Amino acid sequence: DEIVGRERPDILESADPYQLGWKAAAISRRQRIPAVTFYHSDFAEAYLRPNVERLGRHAAAAVMTVAHRYVRELYNQFEVTITPSDQLAAQLREWGVRDVQVVGLGVNTEVFRPAAGDAPGTLRATYNISRAARLLIYVGRLAPEKNTGTLFEVFELLTKRHPGRFHLLVIGDGQQRDSVLALQASTRSVTWLPYCADAAELASLYRAADLFVHPGTQETFGLVALESQACGTPVVGIRGGAMEKIVFHDQSAWARQNSPQALADAVEDAMRFDLPAMGAAAAEAVAGRYAWREVFARLFCIYREVCAGYKRRAVE
Repeated sequence: DEIVGRERPDILESADPYQLGWKAAAISRRQRIPAVTFYHSDFAEAYLRPNVERLGRHAAAAVMTVAHRYVRELYNQFEVTITPSDQLAAQLREWGVRDVQVVGLGVNTEVFRPAAGDAPGTLRATYNISRAARLLIYVGRLAPEKNTGTLFEVFELLTKRHPGRFHLLVIGDGQQRDSVLALQASTRSVTWLPYCADAAELASLYRAADLFVHPGTQETFGLVALESQACGTPVVGIRGGAMEKIVFHDQSAWARQNSPQALADAVEDAMRFDLPAMGAAAAEAVAGRYAWREVFARLFCIYREVCAGYKRRAVE
């Protein structure tokens, strides 16, 4: 409160669905400064619903009704709620959230880009990855809501079907880390990096891969899929989510159901495509639509409209 009063910003941003979100709304009212909020993580559906469904259908429905009311009451205190996908925007409107606008996330295309100077062979040697193997990559948290358990089953299937043909590079950590370690031990074809602090190194890892495998079914956007494409590496996933809207290449190989068998088949099917050509086309599309300068142009347009509308109402 004190900092906002001293700085007197033109607009407040909130990106928290918990205590900080309520605090931002209160400061906005008290100091008469317009505020916008972001709804990027679908905490109600992705985190709460899977945990309450074990209570039974009626109890779970009651809890979710309260959760949707919570979202509505918090987010309707802001001038605008910004969400990264049309699918999530429609869901929020259905729950009664007003003034929802869609602005996708962005990618630093100066870092995440195709680069002819990379030496994939050197990178593979660093991590002891066979030059003959097709390199699959996953970047993200290792958690049930990310469906990474399915990813690990997919790789077990692929290893049994085609011994030595595939190698999986996993970048990320989380509660399913033991599953990664078990997969490493059983297949001897998995490289696990719990964390990659350097964006340029991460971009090199994306570029070294043949295909990004994304098992997510509850993504509100899919930033890592965008980063992978920006680096020229195509993506395969499971149909039905928001991520499909930000994949800019042929998706005919994608799995049509959420199962290890279907996604393993999708990976195999994707291998018949010209992956470098698909990746190059996707990188061009991402650079044109999701470079940060493009995203911020859309965001600042909303901010100007919010500030102008707030001032008009204050005068009236």
